[in-house]
Amino acid sequence: MSHTERTLYSPFQLGPITLANRMVMAPLTRNRAEPGNVPGPMTIEYYAQRASVGLIIAEATQVSAQAQGYIATPGLHTPEQIAGWKKVTDEVHARGGKIFVQLWHTGRMSHTAFQPGEKAPVAPSAVRANAKTYIPGAGYVDTSEPRALELSEIAGIVDDFRTAARHAIEAGFDGVEIHGAHGYLIDAFLRDGSNKRTDAYGGSIENRARFLVEVMTAVVGEIGADRTGIRLSPVSPVNDSSESQPQPLFEHVVRELEKLHPVYIHVVEGFTGGPRDNAPFDYAALRKLYSGVWMVNNGYDKAMAEAAVAGGHADLVSFGRLMITNPDLPRRFKENAPLNELFKDAPLYGGVGPHGYIDYPALPA
Repeated sequence: MSHTERTLYSPFQLGPITLANRMVMAPLTRNRAEPGNVPGPMTIEYYAQRASVGLIIAEATQVSAQAQGYIATPGLHTPEQIAGWKKVTDEVHARGGKIFVQLWHTGRMSHTAFQPGEKAPVAPSAVRANAKTYIPGAGYVDTSEPRALELSEIAGIVDDFRTAARHAIEAGFDGVEIHGAHGYLIDAFLRDGSNKRTDAYGGSIENRARFLVEVMTAVVGEIGADRTGIRLSPVSPVNDSSESQPQPLFEHVVRELEKLHPVYIHVVEGFTGGPRDNAPFDYAALRKLYSGVWMVNNGYDKAMAEAAVAGGHADLVSFGRLMITNPDLPRRFKENAPLNELFKDAPLYGGVGPHGYIDYPALPA
């Protein structure tokens, strides 16, 4: 590809699918699922409105009932959920878009109220996160103390990811992104702040990365590497994440991913939704270890994104809040049009009705 073709607005080949541009809608939890954690009619419209972006990565979606940690987040483990998502993907494709879904297990970022039988959430170790979740009628409450997964249980969770990936393809998604970031179960296994195990899944960097590698191996084996991506957040402290040696840890992770060669690696640079320079980290060194598609995220504006693609820092750039407020963000960037601001009277998470969800205006045709 010539340098002149490396623009944010040029088409891009991502595995078997052609993206209209190199802009991506980042996965964004909106807490809008209907009863049964099923995507509803407004969710169909929400994603379809944004189909002009090169790739939509739909919001984090539970691989099992146990994987839930927040109210009204969708799943991909029941027939009703699969059917609900099929309506979303059909409409996105009808409007010319491409869409992946992010698969997650929240791990210790949960509460007994969300767990089957109101049991304790599961985690690599029984270390409660200094974090909160929202429960109707109780408001924001501390996450529950988790229990450490038994060695015999881990293969079952790996299989939950495998099955959810198959369900995603059945629901019409073009692929999946595995959520390996932000303190959720896979990331909690990676980090020494949350993983105190002394068996094959704890201690050394190789052991702590084992769960991630097993999940990726299972999903790639089920739906193909060319339909499987992964998201990482090397130095983001969100959800009480901590790691004493992030550089060698994530360099090992990327070396292992290179062997599996997922269709992309999606890296959150810095503190998610906050400063990009919160901790020292050499992202260029990380990228050199991977020969595939490199996607970046966190605080990118138009100029930064254009420079990142043109200069080879990234192949794709994902946008979060800018995609919430501007359903036609690629056009606005390309035409230097003004951007919408977040509505001050609408919640970012949850809410009822269209306001703040599907009523952000697009430019006139």
